[in-house]
Amino acid sequence: MPEYLIYFNQQWVGDHSEEWFRGRGPLSRAVVDEIKATGAYVYAGGLEEEDGPVFSADATSGALLFTDGPYAETKEFLGGLTIVNVPDEETARIWAGRIAEACGWPQEVRRFKPRL
Repeated sequence: MPEYLIYFNQQWVGDHSEEWFRGRGPLSRAVVDEIKATGAYVYAGGLEEEDGPVFSADATSGALLFTDGPYAETKEFLGGLTIVNVPDEETARIWAGRIAEACGWPQEVRRFKPRL
């Protein structure tokens, strides 16, 4: 079955109160539990915004170079992701919609290339 990446950029989240975010956590966890119950779960998680390490590895010059910060200067960065293993695009759409409703912000969906 194909695997789909369901993800969001942190900038899509918007400004909300701490209480609003606390209310979304149980809703989001419930959707992930449903994904697990169907056997479609591969992985889900949010990324640390400010406290976690962010660095890049680049070997395009012929020598490996590690630098602090994202590779490209951008205002958008990945906030969280879910990977599902489902039979078709329609099922991926359903899970992305459920996650979007639970989180309260948009989700984008991309299919992984088949493994060789």
